[in-house]
This record gives sequence, C-alpha cells and structure tokens, in this order.
Amino acid sequence: MVFSATVAILAIRQVLFFRLEKRIERSLLQEMKEFQQLTKGINPKTNQPFGDDVRSIFNVFLNTNIPSDDEFLLTLLNGKIYKSSPRALPSWLKENYYLLEHLAQLTKAEQGKFYTIDGVVIYLAQPVIRGKTHGVFVVLQSTAGESWEVAETVFVIIQVMLVVAILASLLAWVIAGRVLTPLRLLTETTRSISESDLMRRIPVKGSDEIAELTITFNEMLQRLQAAFSSQRDFIDDASHELRTPITIIRGHLELLGEDPQERRETIELVTDELDRMSRFVDDLLLLAKAERPDFLKLEIVEISSFTKELYAKAKTLAHRNWCLEAVASGRITIDPQRLTQAIINLVVNATQHTQEGDAIALGSALTNGKARFWVRDTGEGISFCDQKRIFERFARGSSSPRRSEGAGLGLAIVKKITEAHSGWVELVSRPLGGSTFTIVIPLKSN
Repeated sequence: MVFSATVAILAIRQVLFFRLEKRIERSLLQEMKEFQQLTKGINPKTNQPFGDDVRSIFNVFLNTNIPSDDEFLLTLLNGKIYKSSPRALPSWLKENYYLLEHLAQLTKAEQGKFYTIDGVVIYLAQPVIRGKTHGVFVVLQSTAGESWEVAETVFVIIQVMLVVAILASLLAWVIAGRVLTPLRLLTETTRSISESDLMRRIPVKGSDEIAELTITFNEMLQRLQAAFSSQRDFIDDASHELRTPITIIRGHLELLGEDPQERRETIELVTDELDRMSRFVDDLLLLAKAERPDFLKLEIVEISSFTKELYAKAKTLAHRNWCLEAVASGRITIDPQRLTQAIINLVVNATQHTQEGDAIALGSALTNGKARFWVRDTGEGISFCDQKRIFERFARGSSSPRRSEGAGLGLAIVKKITEAHSGWVELVSRPLGGSTFTIVIPLKSN
C-alpha cells in the first residue's frame, strides 16, 4: 500500500504541474491574441489606426488590461524598458539582465521559460516594428504561487494517504489474523502428523473458503488414516500368510531323512506349499496392477457367447449340480480375461462352500442399462456381519470354517476388477440359505 501510494502521489504531482504549465501557456496565449488584435485595431483616442505609434499601442493595452495573479506585462521600446504592469519589476526579472537584452532585440515571436529560486517563469514575446520604432511586448507569468498550492495539495494527499494506509493496515492485520488462524492450525497439524499419528483433526468454523479447505484437509487425513491402517493390516496379513508356508517348508527340510519315500513325500509337500506361495504372490501382483490405468484391455464382447464360455469353464472345476439360468443378448465393452478371472473366482468360492450334489448356477442379463453376471449356490451362506468385510484383503468368514487354502484375496480381486469396469458387486446371502454374487457393469461407462 505504501509503495502504491508513493507511486500515486508522484504521478498526481507530475500531472498537476503539467496541467499548471498548460493552463499558464493558454492564459499567456490569450493575452497575446488580445494584444495582436489591438495592433490591428483603431486607437480609441483618435479613432484612427495606430500606424507607427507603438507607444500608443503599449499605452492602450496596459491601461485596459489588468494582469492576473503572478502575471506580468512588459513593454520594451528601442532596447529599453518602456512601461510595465504592475509598474514595479519583480525581483526575478530585475536580476535577469541577459533575458531583458535578449527580449529587446527580438525580431520574431518567441515562447520560452526560465528557472528562478521561486519557480519557473513562462513567457511569450511579440515584437512590434513600425518604421524606425522597434518595440517588444512580453507577457510573463511565474508558477511560484500556484506551485506552492500544488505542493500544499500534494502534502494534504500524503497526509490523507498515510492515515488511510495506517488504518487499512491495522484493519487488514486484524482480518488477516482471523482469516489465517485456520491456516496456522493447518500448518501446525501438518507438522505434527506422522505415519503413526493421523488422529488429529482441525476444528471447522464458518462456511468460507478456509472452512472448505479445512474440511477437505480433514477428509484427506481420514483417507490417509484409512490407507495407512489398511497398509499395516496388509503387511501384517501378508507376512503371516508367507510365514506359515515358509515355516512348514523349513521344518520339513530340517527333518528330511535318507528314506526315499520320506524324501518323495517331503518334496511333494514343499512343492505344494511353494505353489501356494506362488499363487499368493500372483494375487498380490494382480491387486497392485488393479491401480494402474492400463490394467484393463477393453474390447467389444458378445454377452451370450461370453456367458456360455464361462459356464463351460466353470463346470470343470468341481462335481456340482451346474445350471445355466439365463443368457443375455447384446454387446458390452469389457476386458474379457479380467472379467472371466473375477467370475471364475466367484465360482471357485462357491465350490469351496458347497458339497457334491449342491447346485451352482450362472447367468447373465441386461436390465436398465446394466449388464449383470451372477453366480448362485445353495451352500452354507454368509452371516450378515461378514457380508461387507469378505471383500477386504485377507478377510475370512467367522461363522464357519473355510475349506479354502487361499489367502483371502479372491473376493478382493473380484471387487477390484469390477470397480475397474466402473461397476460393483452385489451380494445376497443368508446363513444356510446359499449365496448369490452379482457383478453389475453399467453399459454407459463402456
């Protein structure tokens, strides 16, 4: 504000002085035009043209024109001062002998300015040469008086702007302090946050942009806390799932004897555990890839043929009472390999929770702009408390023992693949009443 005020004051001062000089020049020009008209006119005393009577021209003009403030009318005749108005010469003109000599010898009109201690003096000079008489009419005006008024005006502006700047600064300080308080809290909270402490939240006050920023930051902290918590759980569960087969393998290898039959059984067991670890690592890699933009390779697929291929693959997984309930007709843009993997995971999950002779049904349908693929079984069902958490990584049902040797990543993979298709998974189940998993994919997102 001080810098802007300083620039403004300097600009105002220059503009005022510029306008002052222009106004003085117009005033001098007006006086000169009146004098020139008089030289072409008639002497009021004789009612005759002035002719070569330069003295009469000077006398009439000086007697009929009163100079304005700081204005001075001067007449020179044959190199000497003839008359002036006012009669007393100003000090700045008395001291300037060279200018008087210069003006007395003029043969053509001249406009100029010179500087004095008090200020600038602007003048217009018009020579009047009639016969042997050489006269010069000069009108001068000093800017000293009006320059002082300009300086006083600028000083008043400086005082006003100084007061305004002080009051505005105090007001801005108070308002900025209130506005920036949430930002300071935000900074302090950010500095105090670490990976192990994400519980702090900033209190929200008001409904302005700062409050909106605070809400957004708190939501970000909530997401970070959930992400870090999920990461810790993931590391704990993954280390547990990997530690178990490693312990089994190490224990059997340490007890490995020389008996060929025992060696063969140990190698089979170790191979089986290594295969389980390999499947576990592949599932983890798949979940990691699901976050990448190139996770899906989309293509247009005929739903009916896709459903029939799924059913043909599913029937080979276990001896169950298989049924193809419905087949939709239409096309959809999907990644057939990824979606096949998700649905087969649902089928494997159904086989693990059913027994030989139980029914497992597959189907597809198009309703309300959505493609639906479902897997239904008549197995043990899922308790209500487990239905939301079973899609999390390493989740296992709590109501019944799992017969699966997996690590609890199958349904998490199903969820990730479906969400990559902008869809979701619906579950309808009740204990001892079977379960129905339905993958829903909107057609408009494809």
